[in-house]
Amino acid sequence: MTVPRGWKAPDHGRDDGASQPMNEVSPITVRRATAADAHGIAAVHVAAWREAYAGRMPAAFLASLDVERRARGWTRIVEQGETAVFVAERDGEIVGWATAGSGRDEDAPRDRELEGLYVLARVYGSGAGQRLLDCAIGSAAAYLWVMDGNGRAEAFYRRNGFTRDGATTTHPAGDATILAVRMIR
Repeated sequence: MTVPRGWKAPDHGRDDGASQPMNEVSPITVRRATAADAHGIAAVHVAAWREAYAGRMPAAFLASLDVERRARGWTRIVEQGETAVFVAERDGEIVGWATAGSGRDEDAPRDRELEGLYVLARVYGSGAGQRLLDCAIGSAAAYLWVMDGNGRAEAFYRRNGFTRDGATTTHPAGDATILAVRMIR
């Protein structure tokens, strides 16, 4: 490639000649949750549902989700210790969470259930979801429920060895009913 005579690279306001990293991003860390994390988990729970389920769940139902109410529930869940709860953080802010336990279904096809995994849309592609999944269930045989039609989530789980097993269930969401499909590995 030939550079035109007299061409000079723009300095973009830097006079030291050093290149600066663009869009430097802090790493994601994952750890076990404590009761002190309940509000942050609840905030992600509500925001992630609104982001992931807009157009899939009734808008009025999503608008009615209450962080304070969910925080009280998360405090109980973490304090009871029956469910393993993990949080993903960036710069000290909770940006995702995952829960896993022995399974909530009487006819559970596996001994371990990934009960939930949500990350904020702004950290999609950061590895937060993968790290949460790895901490919550590792490579163990497990099952999970995912909303039918949630292609992004289902593709993520397929990349991690999960396949639909044909089981379905429904959940109320305000005035609507949501169909969930079970995936196993």
